[in-house]
Amino acid sequence: MRITKVTTKTGDKGKTALADGSRVNKDSLRVHCLGSIDELNSFIGFAAVLLAVKTKIDLKSIQNDLLNIGAEISIPNSDRNFLDKDRINYLEKETQLINKELPPLKEFILPGGDDLCSRVHIARSICRRSERDLVMLNNEEQISPEILQYINRLSDYLFVLARLISRSSDGKEIQWKRS
Repeated sequence: MRITKVTTKTGDKGKTALADGSRVNKDSLRVHCLGSIDELNSFIGFAAVLLAVKTKIDLKSIQNDLLNIGAEISIPNSDRNFLDKDRINYLEKETQLINKELPPLKEFILPGGDDLCSRVHIARSICRRSERDLVMLNNEEQISPEILQYINRLSDYLFVLARLISRSSDGKEIQWKRS
């Protein structure tokens, strides 16, 4: 598929085309999921511009995975898996490697820190929302279990990455103070 025209005017009445050619309302749950994944992908790209090369490469690979997930979601009742299962294992291993470098948490931490850490925390929050959206879609129409697993692992990865960045920049994580 080649995109040769950006403005088609076919969506002016609140409908959009999916990858299989079907047209759905722009407020459909499927389109909502696609939007959440797109927002997540954009925010990961926003964070990646400030990262070191190795992590930047990891995030670019994750962005590609998110496009694969979007491709699969954009085909209703698809039996084709666009996401390689090895990518779930990769995220698990990377999360474990990063987590080994971090001290155990004694309490929840407040999202924030420097600009980069804050961007990764926002990406993590968007990832969690995307996961909730995908679960709702899965309740209506079964989607690939690998998609749900991947998004769940991705939020874990982004959490430990934000912690690592925080410790690398100023070494401080602000813990939640119970009232």
